[in-house]
Amino acid sequence: MAQDQSTRQLVVVGGGMVARRLVDALRARDTTGEWSVTLLCEEPRAPYDRVALTSYFTGRDPEDLALGGQDLWDDPLVTLRRGVAATAVDRAAKTVTTSEGRTLAYDSLVLATGSYAAVPPVPGKDLRGAFVYRTIDDVADLRTYVEQLRADLGRPLRGAVVGGGLLGLEAAGALTALEVGTTVVEFAPRLMPLQVDDGGGEALRRLIEALGVSVRTGTATSKITGRLGRVSGMQFTDGGRLDVDVVVFAVGVRPRDELARDAGLEVGERGGVVVDDSCATADPSVWAVGEVACIGGRCLGLVAPGYTMAEVVADRLVGGKGTFPGADLSTKLKLLGVDVASFGDAFAQEPGGLEVVISDPVAGVYKKLVMSDDARTLRGGILVGDASAYAALRPMVGRELGGDPAAYLLPEGAAPAPADLPDEATVCSCNNVAAGAIRCAVTEGGCTDLAGVKACTRAGTSCGSCLPLVKRLVTTELEKSGVEVSNALCEHFELSRAQLFDVVRVQGLTTFSEIIAAHGRGRGCDICKPVVGSILASLGTGHILQGERAALQDTNDHVMANLQKDGSYSVVPRIPGGEITPEGLIVIGQVAKDFGLYTKITGGQRIDLFGARIEQLPKIWKRLVDAGFESGHAYGKSLRTVKSCVGSTWCRYGVQDSVGLAIALELRYRGLRSPHKIKLGVSGCARECAEARGKDVGVIATDNGWNLYVGGNGGFTPRHAQLLAEDLDTETLVRTIDRFLMYYVRTADRLQRTAAWVEDHEGGLGAIRDVVLEDSLGIGHDLDVAMAGHVDGYEDEWAAALDDPDTLRRFGSFVNAPNQPDDMLAYVSERGQPRPATDSERASGGVLIAGTTLEVRG
Repeated sequence: MAQDQSTRQLVVVGGGMVARRLVDALRARDTTGEWSVTLLCEEPRAPYDRVALTSYFTGRDPEDLALGGQDLWDDPLVTLRRGVAATAVDRAAKTVTTSEGRTLAYDSLVLATGSYAAVPPVPGKDLRGAFVYRTIDDVADLRTYVEQLRADLGRPLRGAVVGGGLLGLEAAGALTALEVGTTVVEFAPRLMPLQVDDGGGEALRRLIEALGVSVRTGTATSKITGRLGRVSGMQFTDGGRLDVDVVVFAVGVRPRDELARDAGLEVGERGGVVVDDSCATADPSVWAVGEVACIGGRCLGLVAPGYTMAEVVADRLVGGKGTFPGADLSTKLKLLGVDVASFGDAFAQEPGGLEVVISDPVAGVYKKLVMSDDARTLRGGILVGDASAYAALRPMVGRELGGDPAAYLLPEGAAPAPADLPDEATVCSCNNVAAGAIRCAVTEGGCTDLAGVKACTRAGTSCGSCLPLVKRLVTTELEKSGVEVSNALCEHFELSRAQLFDVVRVQGLTTFSEIIAAHGRGRGCDICKPVVGSILASLGTGHILQGERAALQDTNDHVMANLQKDGSYSVVPRIPGGEITPEGLIVIGQVAKDFGLYTKITGGQRIDLFGARIEQLPKIWKRLVDAGFESGHAYGKSLRTVKSCVGSTWCRYGVQDSVGLAIALELRYRGLRSPHKIKLGVSGCARECAEARGKDVGVIATDNGWNLYVGGNGGFTPRHAQLLAEDLDTETLVRTIDRFLMYYVRTADRLQRTAAWVEDHEGGLGAIRDVVLEDSLGIGHDLDVAMAGHVDGYEDEWAAALDDPDTLRRFGSFVNAPNQPDDMLAYVSERGQPRPATDSERASGGVLIAGTTLEVRG
């Protein structure tokens, strides 16, 4: 648009996310039309979401990454100049010269030139096949090169990413999406060294390696070797080497401050335009925001502080007195499908800190809270593998949690955000939105849903990590006002989980693409994708690792095994009811002996085999399947076990055959996917040796039949099951359990255990009793048919995987050497069995290294 010369002229140099935010913020504040804005965008496209670059490899068009709508560029007071760079600034004349040779006068100038990708000075960095990862053009060039080279060579490609920080893991995700075997090389001793500690880094490493990405830490690249002018390999300072076809440098960024330097503006010791807390330079007409600004002695590489700077400058341009409040360096990301978050004093650098740590290798999570020395005030934290508690915790930094800190680290973020979150607590750090502003949007702004609050406050419109907390605050305020609240699954689906289940079931949908196209929007998220995966599995639409379904699964389901703390896996064959023949015991023992596995009897009457390497899993399961064993589903949200006592078969107190019933129930419900894991127990008398009342479904024998209890569970919040029915005959008992479980599968919320489902169900246990015993909703026959379909359609997941070459390709230690053992696995002997070696034991020597001393493991 032509600029109105009667207005004051603002020139913004840079076309990134922060520049767009600055123009948006100014137009929102400049109600009198005081300013005309010219935005010089060096790239040939409007500002786009650089954080979402990796999604370009999953089918998104570059235009899909555009920030905001076209309305801003249609504004007569805004001119966007695509493909035009600023080449010089004359501060005395207050003009900017452009790459087109034009001269633009300004009243105020904002430098938002961002950063460029740093490339280490290693020989070979300029070979064809070496890339950086910064812009859409960068990733487009990378994709074109990979696709062409794969066609030329006629084989899978091997790639490496130099740098294991945020950008490096994003780049690794891009190569993985291009089906390039990937190795991440990081100079620091752990991944993401600026965001996570040693424990978090180790957890992150295990999770990422479980997804097929190799990791080399504590080493640097000394040379990129080439053949015929293109990349062919890498050499490392520790003497190692790696054959690769493509290399992506992601070692960091450097501020693009050359324009400021040439104009005589002060720059920081490590680069960046020096600004004060109003983001102004020493020249009162020139400002700097985003990654190019050196504020408080450093440049900030996150989008959230850049957005805050943009808001400060916009406020100053219309006469305000805004100042930069300091950088909130909290981050929450999903890297290669793995949740990672850090906030506050994550490394406990302030004196007197107390660390509360929960590390669950089975679930693949590491969680740490840093508290004051009296364990009351939250100072910071790190979350790896499950960052669902981030939204509730980050606003509480510097405040008393008001309870047991460990409660906030419950699985799947079970602890809710405190209802009395102070108004001044920051909820959305990207856009600096406090809890009070969100409440005000509902009570005074007339917003009646999450979308309205987002539009009104900008909360949740950037990275989106705060949306669960924003939604909770909105819901609370609406409920106080007597407004009916939506129970949408997430921002991509307006339906609840139960509604979505029914839609998928009735319409016979079988893929995530079909479901989101018909009933959702966008690309989905880490909330709805696993939910859809679970729904499809519950409806028996095919193997969980076939087609699109593989990308929907949680960490353990990706390889149908439980990830352990050292990066190995556990194997858990099903032992129905805990009954096993001597021949079966011998097979398990022989497998454990041949593969050097640690064995343990579990609380669910099964045998865990620990220490299996990923490439060994198919070999181990081939032996077990051939012997008649099948998957115990220890890795899935599904039936785990049916525990039993020996009942009337052996016990002098037993009044019913508890073992026989337990086996029949386990074989009936095996593989039943559900909102959360489910466990059953069958006791042969009132002495309750199977602890049935601590299970989701508990059965206790009586002289007249069976008593049925439901809604119990162990874990962080143990619940006793409640009596649903008494003295049932076996046929009625099984039908009642069928209906209870299928009703739960269809109607529970995501990750909701049966105990919570019973409590939350309208009418409670009484209403559930009416449904499953009295058929009050008229769906009894439908539930019966659904369970019969599950029973008849059951297929052992591991047996099916062994017959499918495509699925078996997932089980390789390294993409370029799928059968080579991971030499990072090391063990010591304890009580006659191997266990993972500690760091000190590794340092002192004498450990057994997988694939060398432990070659007997297969």
